[in-house]
Amino acid sequence: MPRRLSILTLTLALAAPAAYAQSGFLPTLKQHHLLTSTVPANGDQNPYALIVAPASVGSVQRDDVLVDNFNNSGNLQGTGTTIVDYRPSTGTLTTFAAIPQNLPGCPGGVGLGTAMTMLKSGWVIVGSAPSTDGTTKTLGPGCLIVLDSSGKVAGTISGPNINDPWGNMAVIDNVSTATLFISNAGFGIGAPGQPVQHKATVLRLDLAIAPGKPPQVTGQTVIGSGFGAQADAGVFLIGPTGLALGKDGTLYVSDAIGNRITAIADAATRRDSAGTGKEVSKDGLLNRPLAMDTAPNGDLLVVNGLNGQIVEIDPATGAQPGAKWADTDEAQTPPGSGDLFGIAMLPNGKGFYYVEDDLNTLMVSQ
Repeated sequence: MPRRLSILTLTLALAAPAAYAQSGFLPTLKQHHLLTSTVPANGDQNPYALIVAPASVGSVQRDDVLVDNFNNSGNLQGTGTTIVDYRPSTGTLTTFAAIPQNLPGCPGGVGLGTAMTMLKSGWVIVGSAPSTDGTTKTLGPGCLIVLDSSGKVAGTISGPNINDPWGNMAVIDNVSTATLFISNAGFGIGAPGQPVQHKATVLRLDLAIAPGKPPQVTGQTVIGSGFGAQADAGVFLIGPTGLALGKDGTLYVSDAIGNRITAIADAATRRDSAGTGKEVSKDGLLNRPLAMDTAPNGDLLVVNGLNGQIVEIDPATGAQPGAKWADTDEAQTPPGSGDLFGIAMLPNGKGFYYVEDDLNTLMVSQ
């Protein structure tokens, strides 16, 4: 049965641990609200990917929020198999998909990470960065899993260019065709404690979507390479995580290891790798940048991994107008460290959704 949760308003005190943004988009946001727990009936935990449905197809309504889980009920990383569907119009949470742990065509098993999208045609594509024991000692290369609009597995995408799809996807969706941008952080990764590997990539996948048939890969190009990635006992993997596409075709990448945002020009058309691209903004308010999206004013909104802040960046100049605290939980040091994952703009552009993985909750800032 769907669950309805009461909405709890959490208004941040003005005495948060650091200054709020003084200009840009973030100062227009006044409150954070808890919307729902993201834990489904099977007990999966650790919400990672977060997307807003672009269309009403199958069991999904337009503007529903889909969230996947990276951990199982035993809290082992890289073993979560579920996607939940939060419906803003009713406040209900249902399980959209429960994927088998061992899926043919997905090397290493299933552990749903931060790479996920829903196409206008109704197909949901989600990345797996799997483990069998909750650590990268048993890390498999994973795959992309294709689900129909009712959450049923329709196929997988794997191969030498796909190795632990890690970052939130950027997408160009033309209904009958689509282009996905996916970071891959698993190349050369072993057990925690090993040196940083500069082998992570950004892959462009070109898809053809015939009516009623799953997307088919028509082309793939590595357009970014040499990003740092490293196994981590606390957060499993650290690697390029946020992907956001600018109106001019530039793909922005949050390089977590480098603590910076970089830009890959001509992302949809280039035929070669731009390496790590051009550096846009580094350090400052950034503190291990993770998921990323674009605000209505064109600025980038970046989730920090090592504190509870969202950072705003002007991609044209690299300036950082400021940051806003989304999680001030002092159980971590700094407050909110390791809690924030995922970010997706509200359909009306007046705020954004995000998740707090320590409490397994979907939040909204507006």
